[in-house]
Amino acid sequence: MTKESSIYSLLKAKFLIDDDALKTWKFIIFLFSLAMLMIYFNHNYDEKNYKITRLTNEVKELRSRFVDTRSELMKLKMESTISKKMEERQILPSSVPPKKIVIHKPEEKSFFDKLKIWQ
Repeated sequence: MTKESSIYSLLKAKFLIDDDALKTWKFIIFLFSLAMLMIYFNHNYDEKNYKITRLTNEVKELRSRFVDTRSELMKLKMESTISKKMEERQILPSSVPPKKIVIHKPEEKSFFDKLKIWQ
């Protein structure tokens, strides 16, 4: 076989209709299925990457909202902010400082001391 005849037979796809064509078709189907699997897994991988990126951005956004809300809460809990809100309602801070009330419980007597009382 010359080069021209082998190229001509390749262009006419004679290898697909020869006696050994079954082996060739099996190999072609195998390559085709491998290519389809590669495409599927590549799309699956890309989809997971997009989802990870989207979720990462969402986490960053939620974290920044949390920090903003926490700082706003800290500001609202400050005594100066509360006193301003109370002044609007005409509730003023007390001029008399608070006093601490301490309640003393009677001391627990031991078992033997309790027995002496009964005697």
